[in-house]
Amino acid sequence: MSTLYDCSVQSDRTAGLAAAAGAVRSGRLVVLPTDTVYGIGCDAFNAKAVRFLLEAKGRGPDMPVPVLVGSWTTIDGLVLSVPRQARALIEAFWPGGLSLVLQHAPSIAWDLGHTRGTVMLRMPLHPVALELLRDVGPMAVSSANKSGFPPAGTAQEAWDQLGEEVGVYLDGGPAQENVASTIVDLTGPDPLVLREGAVPLDAVREVLGDEVEVAS
Repeated sequence: MSTLYDCSVQSDRTAGLAAAAGAVRSGRLVVLPTDTVYGIGCDAFNAKAVRFLLEAKGRGPDMPVPVLVGSWTTIDGLVLSVPRQARALIEAFWPGGLSLVLQHAPSIAWDLGHTRGTVMLRMPLHPVALELLRDVGPMAVSSANKSGFPPAGTAQEAWDQLGEEVGVYLDGGPAQENVASTIVDLTGPDPLVLREGAVPLDAVREVLGDEVEVAS
């Protein structure tokens, strides 16, 4: 049975975060607020839970699940290396609406979908999300909606789409941006913006310079 917790009420927030952490550790799905849109998430290292997440959204492994982290330093153990450009973007926009695609560390045993050796990472600017991530560690998190439908800007919108497939819903109020994150791929010779979203292209270029390309 699914439970929704109103995180604007301290007692509900405490109980909800505890329930969400328990759900993540037991391989179940949770919905959590972020600074962009609401996300549906699970333990990033639990392949079965990630499959449940993809099934709940109605999509396959051809669209890999991003990973949210609770601190800057967490990514050092997840990727092959953190290039200078990634450090600059992290310092400028984390926590916030910027996702980075990097080569993941070969020692990481996870199955996020057909990633071709890469991982998309982001640190969200939302206190509820950060508290949960700092408790349970990296989470595989995708937008909380059925594939082909609009991303959820509230916990109720997520519930309307995902229902009992998710064990715990954390209601952190309406999404601040209600727009997806900007994605920058740093696995090629030049930075490549795969999607412009919460962080404007001009802001990315201000940090990295004019060598930034935009995917067609």
